[in-house]
Amino acid sequence: MFNAFNVSLVIFVVTYIVIMTEKFPRTTVALVGGLAMILTGIVSQQDALVRFIDFNTLGLLIGMMIIVAVVKRTGMFEALAIWAVKITKGRSALLLLMFALLTGVSAAFLDVVTAVLLVAPITISLTKFLRINAYPFLIMEILSANIGGTGTMVGDPPNVMIGSATGLTFIDFVMNTGPLAVFNLLALLPVLLIVYRKELKHDPFDEELLQKLNPSTQIADRKLFHRSLAVMLVTILGFVVHHAIGMETATVAMTGAVAMIVITGESPEEALSEVDWSTIFFFLGLFVLVGGIQASGVIAWGAQWAVTQTQGNIEATAAFILWISAIASAFVDNIPFTATMIPLIQEMEHVMGVDLELFWWALSVGACYGGNGTIIGASPNVIIAALAAQNGYNISFKKYFIVGFPVMLYTIVIAHIYFMLRYF
Repeated sequence: MFNAFNVSLVIFVVTYIVIMTEKFPRTTVALVGGLAMILTGIVSQQDALVRFIDFNTLGLLIGMMIIVAVVKRTGMFEALAIWAVKITKGRSALLLLMFALLTGVSAAFLDVVTAVLLVAPITISLTKFLRINAYPFLIMEILSANIGGTGTMVGDPPNVMIGSATGLTFIDFVMNTGPLAVFNLLALLPVLLIVYRKELKHDPFDEELLQKLNPSTQIADRKLFHRSLAVMLVTILGFVVHHAIGMETATVAMTGAVAMIVITGESPEEALSEVDWSTIFFFLGLFVLVGGIQASGVIAWGAQWAVTQTQGNIEATAAFILWISAIASAFVDNIPFTATMIPLIQEMEHVMGVDLELFWWALSVGACYGGNGTIIGASPNVIIAALAAQNGYNISFKKYFIVGFPVMLYTIVIAHIYFMLRYF
């Protein structure tokens, strides 16, 4: 037991460090770490498949990726962006607010990665077209995605993992993390307007230039648009009522994905080619990796230590989870961090003899908001930084940190106050 404890801890820490360095593809590193747990005998193949790999999370992600891939081809998201420019008449401050809301809402009901993959390229094109500085928009979209994604179970991978592991429903997230996400998004906007007030100044736009923008021209296939929109809305409704109808979220997502393929006539090969299989296998390796430190007793030891630090006080424990999750997730990708914390919190609940949803809301908010702390804290950050670099915009660690980290602390303070008022 002692040897398994040390070996699993070394494998886990080394895997984490290598993921943080970003010298190698994180999927490869996670798979190597997970395989090392099996090869050393810490986790059996049977346990890896039955106990530790969360197929509900994987099914949910695959289903949503297929649905969004089809919707993306209709031009819906490009049309929404053009509409935002028309509504704001190209005024940069209003455009920033509009794109923040578009990103936040998209992140909540699709997912954070999809939201930034769709919105960021459009943002770069439009800011070039309208001759506006793109940096405030891109950084705002990172922050808005990570905050907005916290509002629902399907918005951010940490929420997907928490919901799948605990049985919390879509509505549970909407009612608990949802109001906080809305409030923090609204609280974020005036701060960004102040921070970027100089960059948002520009000369008045030519009315003829704005008239050239027509949202309806972005809809490439109206028949496909109406069919895919209907399927997506029904799928979202399915998430809302999944608990009442006794259906898991993965089943809802996969049903929506199959319906999307059948109703739109999409070829299965094309739909499956749009799935980010690298992310799926990253999760797979991660589940086995975390399963190793759970099986060896590392998680139980960590839970006992955390309870000792907070002396078993529920409010102090929740605050501890919130802040440690936020600070850690700023420097470590919040997906592997959440995978580590889930069994730890389950063990903490067991040690304390309580079953509190509050701990899960603290983890959700801490991990998701904490991802805003640095440019490597969450997947949307890395994706937008890469897209920006491809288009000549360098979002360095320092350039992002001086805005992102203070904003992260600001939103966590608001979250702490929210928890105190609502739960303590």
